[in-house]
Amino acid sequence: MFDIGFSELCMVGLVALLVIGPERLPKAARIAGFWIGKTRHMIASVKAEIKEELQAEEIRQVFKEQAELKEIQRMLDDASDAANSVKSSLEQAQQVNAKQVKRPHESE
Repeated sequence: MFDIGFSELCMVGLVALLVIGPERLPKAARIAGFWIGKTRHMIASVKAEIKEELQAEEIRQVFKEQAELKEIQRMLDDASDAANSVKSSLEQAQQVNAKQVKRPHESE
């Protein structure tokens, strides 16, 4: 979060000692530590919630893609069935035509 070195920390401590005073400094340090810990906990909690929401969104996206793939597969199956039906109809028409070519005088 913050990259504070030792010298900066000593400077903050010295200023706090001068401003707050030696009697109230331990209590102020405890309060500051409490709020820093609470803030860190809240930040960690928010990060975890964001991570969970991102993972949930990724899962929803995968489900959506799978549903789209299933729809495409269904459309391909329907097209294949239609093509097979047309092929079957053409084969039947060819058979009827072949019978009529062999016996043209019978159909008249």
